[in-house]
Amino acid sequence: MNTLPLHADANGYFGAYGGQYVPPQLKTILDRLDTAFQEAVNDPAFTGEMDRLLRDYVGRPSPLYRADRLTAYAAGARIYLKREDLNHTGAHKINNTIGQGLLARRMGASRLIAETGAGQHGVATATVAALLGMGCDIYMGAEDMRRQHLNVVRMELLGACVHSVTDGLATLKDAVDAALGAWATDPEASFYLLGSAVGPHPYPEVVRTFQSVIGREARAQALQAEGRLPDALVACVGGGSNAIGLFADFLENEDVALVGVEPAGKGLATGLHAATMTAGHPEVIHGMRTYVLADDKGNPTPCYSVAAGLDYPGVGPQHAALRDCGRATYVTATDTEALEAFVLLSHLEGIVPALESSHAIAYALRLASTMRPDQFIIVNLSGRGDKDVDEVTRLLDIRKDVAVAPGGCPL
Repeated sequence: MNTLPLHADANGYFGAYGGQYVPPQLKTILDRLDTAFQEAVNDPAFTGEMDRLLRDYVGRPSPLYRADRLTAYAAGARIYLKREDLNHTGAHKINNTIGQGLLARRMGASRLIAETGAGQHGVATATVAALLGMGCDIYMGAEDMRRQHLNVVRMELLGACVHSVTDGLATLKDAVDAALGAWATDPEASFYLLGSAVGPHPYPEVVRTFQSVIGREARAQALQAEGRLPDALVACVGGGSNAIGLFADFLENEDVALVGVEPAGKGLATGLHAATMTAGHPEVIHGMRTYVLADDKGNPTPCYSVAAGLDYPGVGPQHAALRDCGRATYVTATDTEALEAFVLLSHLEGIVPALESSHAIAYALRLASTMRPDQFIIVNLSGRGDKDVDEVTRLLDIRKDVAVAPGGCPL
């Protein structure tokens, strides 16, 4: 195994991945952000306020729930769900926006700018902007606005201005492009609140740090519930913030398997997927060097997933380094498998998961069935599926290849 990439080095790299591939004027702003971030996380006043808001406003710690009926269905290892879906706003995204929002205020910004795919990061950013009394502009692909209309309404109710992005495929990659462009026009008064562990340094380190609360809690909860660490952790991966948040506190425990689940979409052979580390190669995208779904000239190629938050052609650089050194394994789940897991968890446990999280559930069922009953795994249930119910209903009406949970009826 190569050197374990626990943190970015002085130049912002996790091994061979990361860095700052940006114009000089943005590099100056990013270096100022890095300095402010390092000072903030070492300031007890900052961390104390963040911890208070995570507890009293977000509702942390999120529970670690033993899913007994899901476990019985898999007929193997015990399955626990880290219930990030129970956070205020319904996903893990609020952990990061609380931290970055406080950092933005500390740096004197008056406006937050963010991209969003599934809308959960947009909602979390709009929520924090309202909480802190800041302006808020959210950039979202037009196709994602159609798929995630409920979250668009929520963002607007919270006072955000939601900008429809019609370039490209009108999905997450295009929203990131538009948000970066807007930030570049006003980098002093605005703060780009990036939603995943991607982008130029220090963003991957910033987001990982603020999401690592997931792994810290899961570690303590596993020890309380089982008296030992889990045999495996499973999380979906688009950009990779929920996964790196879960993995972060377990990186040095090599007996704990780390598994990231990428979207195989309509199947890897079709090209209609967003399985970046399965089918991509190292290139530069959005100011970082990482694995990218790209053509032979290095340009990002169109990608696809039934889950709006996963159809991104890159991945966080720490994930790329973990893949290369062998510490984490990255696998795939198709649209069909995710839809089946969405229905299955709803029927068996009374929990409606986000389509993004459903990819992790789908693979966790496969993994658990190969393991012994005395073993256990933790799945990061990164978000709830309220936002996806209309789209899932539409898809189940037109698809006949999706199985329905035992004893249940189609949605």
